[in-house]
Amino acid sequence: MNYRHTVEVSHKGLGKHRIISGTDRYLVESKARAQKAEWDARYEEVCQKQDVQQRRQDARREVQEKVEEANQRTENAAEAVSELRALLRNALTVEDKIDWESLKESDAFPKQSPKSPQPMTTDAEPVESDYPVALGFLDNLFKSRAQRKIAAAADAFAKAHADWMAKVERVRLYNEKEAESHRKDRLAFAAEKQAFVEAVAKRNAVIDEQKSAYLAGQADAVQDYCDMVLSRSEYPDLFPKEWEIDYLPDTKILVLDYMLPAPDQIPTTKEVKYIRTRDEFKETSLAVSELNSIYDDVLYQVCLRTIHELFAADLIDALQAIAFNGMVTSVDKTNGQTVTACVLSIHVSKAEFLKIQLAQIDPKACFKSLKGVGSSKLHSITPVAPVIPLNREDKRFIQAHAVADSLEPSVNLAAMDWEEFEHLIREIFEAEFKVSGGEVKVTQASRDGGVDAVAFDPDPIRGGKIVIQAKRYTNTVGVSAVRDLYGTLMNEGANKGILVTTSDYGPDAYDFAKGKPLTLMNGANLLYLLQKHGHRAKIDLKEAKTTLAVQSAEAQ
Repeated sequence: MNYRHTVEVSHKGLGKHRIISGTDRYLVESKARAQKAEWDARYEEVCQKQDVQQRRQDARREVQEKVEEANQRTENAAEAVSELRALLRNALTVEDKIDWESLKESDAFPKQSPKSPQPMTTDAEPVESDYPVALGFLDNLFKSRAQRKIAAAADAFAKAHADWMAKVERVRLYNEKEAESHRKDRLAFAAEKQAFVEAVAKRNAVIDEQKSAYLAGQADAVQDYCDMVLSRSEYPDLFPKEWEIDYLPDTKILVLDYMLPAPDQIPTTKEVKYIRTRDEFKETSLAVSELNSIYDDVLYQVCLRTIHELFAADLIDALQAIAFNGMVTSVDKTNGQTVTACVLSIHVSKAEFLKIQLAQIDPKACFKSLKGVGSSKLHSITPVAPVIPLNREDKRFIQAHAVADSLEPSVNLAAMDWEEFEHLIREIFEAEFKVSGGEVKVTQASRDGGVDAVAFDPDPIRGGKIVIQAKRYTNTVGVSAVRDLYGTLMNEGANKGILVTTSDYGPDAYDFAKGKPLTLMNGANLLYLLQKHGHRAKIDLKEAKTTLAVQSAEAQ
């Protein structure tokens, strides 16, 4: 009887399966290899076809995606132009009045009150009945044997009771420790919550004070209120969102220098197409005439929209008229220099402006009918004289004088005359900001805890108005001084506040400053800043206390 050889072959990719058998083992194996090779070749053909199909599908999908991208970019370009054309109209339905309550903080204290600890308990107190004495026949015959059992039970009970008493004491001590820790946690929680509530209340009180000052018609408050109104106005990203305001309380005129976008900031794309044969996007730009038309229209709209927003938000009739000066920073094509020029200016009374139906006007025609001044082609950036120029002088500012050059390494900053110290701070910060084109002005010496100096940093990202307070202290500066600085920052409408002292700050001061636009500079920071700008001095708090005490005694 011949023995039959069997080989089972299969191909997962094709889903094939076959059993090959025969009397010759080598022939069977040869057939199996041939079958597998045939299936592999067939499977490779299938894969190649599928791969070609997949590549074709991917190519068609990629083309479709690029076509859709081109369509989307065209749609976005059209929407951008439509948004510019509707700047004024879209603003007419917005509530411009400031909701003072919405400016207040209403967040609850973020932490949860500490939970009471679960007290540890003990097992039930052992009793003698838990340790019975089992006496047998022999125990009745031999008394000593019975007595030993009785004594052993008594010892076991005594030990168990002693162990229980020790455990009771450990549990008591543990519970007392946990209770005391919980009490401290609750006290700390209550103190932290109270500080949080008081801080929120103080910041909200500042808003109430601002509101009261505005409703009372105080000039600074009216100016700050108008600044808030302009800050809330939403524009596309291409707009500078920068302005300067001066309020004239005697005439109730608001003078506004408002930065407008330059012509090259207007989006130029009209249409985007995908060219399949070159695998590239082709952009078609708006005609120059259309771009110029859009630009001029935008500037007229922004002018009228800004005036509308300020008048609409005027709750107390503090504004009888507005002088709007539209400023543009651009490159002068004749010399390549960057210049800032007033390209349109208008002075309009509230009574006259409120008669206009802004939803139905042509912005340029309306501007001209109000006797606005500007070139017939605003895109030419032709400078015009402002109808009413902005007064950039702050009556608080005084003439500064140099102090730093007279410093010597032996001079103790903590014992300086306080007015000289404030001028020194102004001078050293002026050197610091001068690098970026900024300026620093010192205010009148009032010693009232207000603004000691004001810096104007032109940097478009980190710059703006910065209030500076100088504290020539020999003791640690507490949190109240930092809170006062924050209140001053808000009242001034500044971007940042800097507090400089010859001493240092307490932990509560640093905690309060966290997350706020405040910088706390201690004595070491001040000495470093002086050294950075080529000046040397010292800070000796102990010596300063003695010197100041002697000066105080002599003055009396």
